[in-house]
Amino acid sequence: MLENNIIISTKVKEKNERNVSDQIIQIAKENNGVVTTADITERGILRGNIKTLLNSGKLERTARGVYILPEIWEDEFVNLQARFRKGIFSNETALFLLDLTDRTPNRFDMTFPATYNLTNVKKEQIIALTVKKEWYEEGILQVRSPGENNIKVYNMERTLCDILRKRSGVDAGIIVEACKRYAEMHDIEALCV
Repeated sequence: MLENNIIISTKVKEKNERNVSDQIIQIAKENNGVVTTADITERGILRGNIKTLLNSGKLERTARGVYILPEIWEDEFVNLQARFRKGIFSNETALFLLDLTDRTPNRFDMTFPATYNLTNVKKEQIIALTVKKEWYEEGILQVRSPGENNIKVYNMERTLCDILRKRSGVDAGIIVEACKRYAEMHDIEALCV
């Protein structure tokens, strides 16, 4: 009798683990193959369940708290935004993502609300900017990263205004190229006629 209860208990435990694993995999599939510890804890799933998926090869760790399905290519833009959820790609990084420059940024620019703790952000060599809360959400849009994942970036107009401010430190050649591309995209010459 005791052996039967142990066998039944073990089978129930295995079934529950499979259900939780399936839930985590489903969350990843809904997020372009990416799942974070924050994603699963928001749904009431214990973070320890990720270890089972890592050990079985069903998930891979790309950064602290960020995991991907094995068939997915790692996307650094997604990793950064998953780790720093309040970060919005801005300045030179936004110019690249919005196709206003061909220059691939050698460091990422991200903007955060003024009250955000930047300690971990700076450890990642991110150029971190802060703005007042009322300006932070102005001009946010979703674009596709080079890895075809959705990420948040400031729109063209906000980005151009930000880089034209003296303290942005963006190279003059990049600014000229970005303004020319913006004018071509929006047919600015036709407006002047």
